[in-house]
Order: sequence, then structure tokens, then C-alpha cells
Amino acid sequence: MANQRNPEHFQALVDMGSNGIRFSISDLSPSSARVMPTIYQDRSAISLYDAQYEAGKKVPISQSIIDDVRAALLRFKRICEDYQVRNDRVRVVATEATRTALNSEDFRQQIEKATHWPVEMLAKEDEGRIGAMGIASSFGSIRGLVMDLGGGSIQMTWMTAENGEVKTSPKGSVSFPYGAAAMMRRLDEAGPEGHEALRKEMSSNFERALQDLEIPDDLTKMADEEGGWTLYLSGGGFRGWGYILMAMHSISPYPIPIINGFRVPKSSFLPNVAEYSDTETTFRISSRRASQVPAITFLVKALAQSIPSISYIHFAQGGIREGLLFTSLPSEIRSQHPLVTATRLYAPRSVSFLLRLLEQSIPQVSRIDPSKGPPQTLTSPHFLISIINLLYAHDSFSKDISAAAALRSTTTGLLGNAHGLSHTDRALLALVLCERWGSEISPTDEQYLSKMQELAGPQASWWAKYLGRAASGIAEAFPAGVVREEEEGKQNRLEVTAQWTHMEHKKKKEEGKEVIDFTICTDLEGVDAAIEAWQDGMEKVGKKKNWVGGREGWGIKVETTVVRP
Repeated sequence: MANQRNPEHFQALVDMGSNGIRFSISDLSPSSARVMPTIYQDRSAISLYDAQYEAGKKVPISQSIIDDVRAALLRFKRICEDYQVRNDRVRVVATEATRTALNSEDFRQQIEKATHWPVEMLAKEDEGRIGAMGIASSFGSIRGLVMDLGGGSIQMTWMTAENGEVKTSPKGSVSFPYGAAAMMRRLDEAGPEGHEALRKEMSSNFERALQDLEIPDDLTKMADEEGGWTLYLSGGGFRGWGYILMAMHSISPYPIPIINGFRVPKSSFLPNVAEYSDTETTFRISSRRASQVPAITFLVKALAQSIPSISYIHFAQGGIREGLLFTSLPSEIRSQHPLVTATRLYAPRSVSFLLRLLEQSIPQVSRIDPSKGPPQTLTSPHFLISIINLLYAHDSFSKDISAAAALRSTTTGLLGNAHGLSHTDRALLALVLCERWGSEISPTDEQYLSKMQELAGPQASWWAKYLGRAASGIAEAFPAGVVREEEEGKQNRLEVTAQWTHMEHKKKKEEGKEVIDFTICTDLEGVDAAIEAWQDGMEKVGKKKNWVGGREGWGIKVETTVVRP
């Protein structure tokens, strides 16, 4: 609620786009600004693009539409006052539909007179640059081609974004009049007999743009090595396409109902949408967006023809609104990893010591079979820190629901509104936290757990269980997340080692197989029961009946030892 935050850090934005007008208030407090928490958002379904066409001819925006826009902004003005947003922290930004309106100046003047807010008109080049920054805000890092699809136009450029440093084409972005609403009109005007000529025009323009954007050699080399370009797509039309792909996904129902961070390979990017008859009832697809599906399908096919070498497609929530906010942040905040920022609020007091124990729980790469180790995502610094940050976040929940609440915390719980997280991070973190709380869930949550494991894959899912058990043991040893100075100063009071070793087993077929040797060394007093539970939990996660997929599934035996100096 607004009264629990500092209004000095509130930023209000009005994004006057082609398909609708979006209103938002965000909290840019330094501690959480990287994920740009939204405390209020709304959308008016006024299409400024459609308002300028009658019988196929362009006309001025009518007075009735202008009155509707003014009324919507005056309502938002009252909301800003209720949230105590300073007047100098409100921005009204207009894009192509307003820029190209026949009565653009009169339209803007009427808004300014009614609200006393100036209307910022984004130039075509700025619109592409800011939209690209919105996409940059949506991921921890980016290397590839980015595209923002609006109602009237689509912008394209290349981008690298790492540690807050964002680089795009020195020419900015290339803009084409192929927005979702514009494509509906172009297809209607061309008729079926003119579709092929339109497709050739679009493909030619996209191909020429790739040449004009001066893509760096290292990006081109990366695309060659990885089997194609990585595309990052934003804008309402592309997001609608993403939701359709989500509904058609092989994992059904798809467990993460958030478009940002959703990823598909090229083979899934061009499904036979004609066979998908439930467009109008698809989650997050409005009737207006459903009507645009044929036009977006046409656009997507033209893109695929122009960029034949595509590996993966990532969908982003970030657009003009997020780009404006992200651009306003200092570089030291933009450089933060969104997962760390989103979880920092829940961090215990002794993060560094607890993190060291978790890191010690991960064995080094196996010399015999390196492929058996955990995926890089699970062992990355930002992911391990986020586990520790959330180690005690569900302490107040009863045992009946703590594991289930942790399992759903990355989608509809604590991190549901965190901007910039990938679906891989959300799935794996959910699996780790569920195991941290014992993984005892009701039948209503079992299907959800299964779908998350399917999304993560069996090997990554087992390692998530392993890390969750390790984290649970750490939490049991330090129930308040506090390591006292006398304990922290003597590192040998609690140490963990994990290493690969060979199994010595009575069954010959088991001999020589690698297992994880997990050792807890401690002389802490009063923690015998906690250490015993930790040891038991690590061994259980390695038992075949607890492997992902059961006895014939994926897992590794874990042998544990407790050493008391």
C-alpha cells in the first residue's frame, strides 16, 4: 500500500500508445528500483490508431475521443494525488499515433490545458531506443536482436546488455509501419491477391535493416556458433503471440502464467495457428488482440523468412514504460541482477556466512563425467544469493502450506510481480524452495510441481532438490539466519564439503559408480538434532525412490558423514 512506502520515490507514467493508454505508478526506492515495483497500473482501451481511420482514410482524432482521453487522464491525476505523487514526478509520453495525428498539436494542447501536465512527444528514433531499453530491463543480460511491436509500427535493433551496460546500434533502431493494427489495415487493403507482394516488401525491408544496423562481428559470430540469432520480442502484439504459444506448449498446462522470460525455440515460433481455434478464450488474449492474430501471423512469417537463422525467441514485458523507468536509473542500479534485487528484502542477517556453506555444498566438476553436474544457472552467484535471501521467507507459514507457498512463490507469491526474471530462474528457484521446506505438498499442488520439473528438466530438477536439502540443513543449524561473531570468526565450527567419489557396493553393477560424499564438520553445541536431520535429508534426496522420475529417473546417490573435532 502507498502508506507503507515513501512517496518521494514514486514515479507516475502515462504511455499514450497506438492500441491503448497505460497508466502506472512505480516505486523507484534505491533498494528495489532495479525491478521497478509497480504499486498502481491501469489501461484505457482507447486506440488512438483506430481513431484516425474512417473507411480506410486518415482523419483527425475526433473531439469525442479527445474528451475520453482527457477524462482518463484527469482520473489518473486524482489517483496520483491520492498516492501523494509529486507533480514533477509525473510524465505523459506520446508515441507514433499521436506524433502522426493530423491534429496532433490541438490534441496535445487540450490534454495539457486539462491536466497541467506537458505531453512529451517521442521522436521515432527515441521511441525505438526507449523501447529497446524496456526490453533490456526485462532480463539479467541480453545478446541478440530486439524488436518492439506496437499498434502502428515495429522497431528493430541489436543489443548487448550486461551488468547495466547497454549497447545498441549507433544508428538507433529501424522503424517500419508494420504494427499490429497497421498490418490489419494493410492486409485488408491488399486483399488476398496482394499478400505475396506485401510479404516480399516486408522481407526485403527486414533484410535491409539487418545490413543497415551495423551488427558487431562478435554478435554475428555468436549467432553462427549457437545455431542462429536470439530474438527478444516486446509489444502487445508479440506478447499476445507469446500467450498463444504458451497455450499450445508441449507442457500443458504451462506452469508460469507470466509472459516476461517465456522462451521458445524457432521450431515452436511458427506453429499452425490456423489449427488453434480457442484464440478468443486464451489466457490474456482480448477480443481485439484475437482479431489481430492473422496479421501478427503474417508478420511473424515475414520475419522468419528474413532471419532464417534463429535459435531461440524470448518474450519481454518491457516496453516504453519500462524503458523510460530503466533509463532514469543510475548505472549502479541497472547493473544489479534482478533476482538478487527482488529477493534482497527477505535476506537474513548473516548472508555471507550462510552463502559460503551453500557454496561448499556443491561438488566440483566430476573428472569422470562432467555432464552429471548441476547446470550453470543453479550455481551462478545471483541464484545462490537468492536462495539464501529467501531461506526464511516462509518461516511464518504453517507446516501444512509452507512447501506449497514456497513452490508458488516465484509465480503468484513473493516474486510474482518481480520484473526481469527468466522462467528458468522462476522454475528452479521454486523447486529449491519447495525442497527447503520439506517438499510435503497436497495433491492440488502435485501437478504444478510436476510441470515445473518438466519445464526445468530432470537433471536440473534433481540438483534443485539437492540444493534445497542443503539449504534446509543450513536453516536448521541457524534457525534465525544469524551467525554469532564467535561462530563466524571460527570457520571450523561448521564446515561442509561435497565431492565426487566412487561407490563401494555389494552389487557388482553398482561398483565404480560416482556418488556425492557430503561431509558436515562441526563442534557447535546444541545442534545435534539439527545436524542429524540435515544428514538424513541429504541421504534421502539421493535415494532412488526420491529421484526425479522415480527409481528409473534422474538422480545421484549421496553418502553423508558427520565429523565432530
